[in-house]
Formats: sequence, structure tokens, C-alpha cells
Amino acid sequence: MAKKNESLGKTLFVVVALCLVCAIIVSGSAVGLKPMQQRNAALDMQRNVLDAAGLLEADTDVVAVFNERVETKLVNLDTLEVVDSANGQDPVAYDPIAAANKPDWSTKLEKSEDVAGIGTRENVTKVYLINDTDGELATAVLYVRGYGLWGTMYGLLALESDMNTVKGINFYEHSETPGLGGEIQNPKWVAQWQGKEIYGDEHASIELDIMKNPSQENHDIDALSGATLTSNGVDNLVAYWFSDKAYGPLLDKIRKGELNNG
Repeated sequence: MAKKNESLGKTLFVVVALCLVCAIIVSGSAVGLKPMQQRNAALDMQRNVLDAAGLLEADTDVVAVFNERVETKLVNLDTLEVVDSANGQDPVAYDPIAAANKPDWSTKLEKSEDVAGIGTRENVTKVYLINDTDGELATAVLYVRGYGLWGTMYGLLALESDMNTVKGINFYEHSETPGLGGEIQNPKWVAQWQGKEIYGDEHASIELDIMKNPSQENHDIDALSGATLTSNGVDNLVAYWFSDKAYGPLLDKIRKGELNNG
């Protein structure tokens, strides 16, 4: 009996020791790989920004083009002031999506205004400004998101210098159904956005419609076939983010060239 207990004790000791060793190895790997993961995430977002702005080609040196052409700013959406940092993070490190999930860094939306179904809005957003060769503002790239069929769709929408005409859109993360709602990443569907106008009669007016209305040619985009809820979600996210409750006042300030005056 004593030998059985001794054998059981040794077995448990080995199991516990092995678990501890594995835990240390996994923890060490996670800590050691974190900087690399952060660099890869930053590079991926740079690529997404350039894609939305129409600056991404197969042979594009993403880091070089981004550093040369793109200026990253943090803007308080309540005061419309440019800030040097947010929540202790500089413009490079700051993640507006993560901020939206923290009560102290975000604002809870009333149900009546939360048409995009996002629940909260970050207090400070990140804006990517891209100048032309003459140093004049050519493009502004903004974060957008809204609930689709299965979850939140995350994207970047690029506007030309008039802060109205769409340069491009890139939904870089979503959980929509492949072949249906997942077509928000189809290059042919995305290409429809270029040249469309966000505002009509002073309100966000881009609408996804299966039957295009010639009188609304500058605002209509083909809905996704068989993906009504995803299409509605895209409509709703445009309606929210380009309203006075979100980017509307900010775009007016950029349009007037006053953003740097904070």
C-alpha cells in the first residue's frame, strides 16, 4: 500500500512539474513574441490604410510609403482637438477599437442613436491624413464599424479632400458568411464605392440598393445578393459614422483646414 502511495505521489509530482515547465515556456514565448506580434499588427493596419486609400500595389513597400505619405493624428471626438497621446499611448500605439471597449475611454451610445449597433464610441479616434506631392491634403482615412449578420464589421473608409467623395473602402475584419455577406471584401463590390458621395442634402446618403436609382447615381451602391442584413449593416454604419454624432463635425473641420489648429 505504501509503495502504491509513493508511486502515485511521484506521478503527481511529475505531472505538476511538467505542467509548470510547460506554463513557463508558453508564458515566456508569449512575452518574447509580443513585440513581433505588435509589429505585424501595425504593418497589417498600415497595409489596410494604403489599400483603402488606393495606394497599395503588389510591389508596394508598405512601410516606406506609409512613413512618407501618411500622417497619423489622434482627435478627441467631443472637443475636435488634436491630442498628442490618448490614454498614455502615442498615435502609433493607440488602438481606437480597443479604447471603445473600455468604459473610461469611451462613451455609451443611446439606443436611439446607435443605428450601427456598436454600443460604445471611443472618445479619441485615429485619423490617417495623406498629402499629395505638393503637400496638400488629398485623402483622409477613417475607422468605421457596424454590426452585420453575425458580428461587427470593421473597416477603413477613405475620403478625398472634399471630405465627401469616397476614395475607397476596406473591410479588414468581419464574421459574415463567405460568399454572401463576406462579399464586402470582394474587389468588384468594393470598386463600386470609388467616386460615390457620402452626403446628399447634408445627410449621410449612401444606400445599398439592388435596383439602382438613376437620380441617386452618386449615392447608390449595389446591395449584396442574399445578404440583406449585411447590406443593412453597411448602410447603418455609414449613417452613424458620418452623422453629427460621430465624424460629421470632424470632417467639416478638416474640410476647412482647421484640424491642425486644434
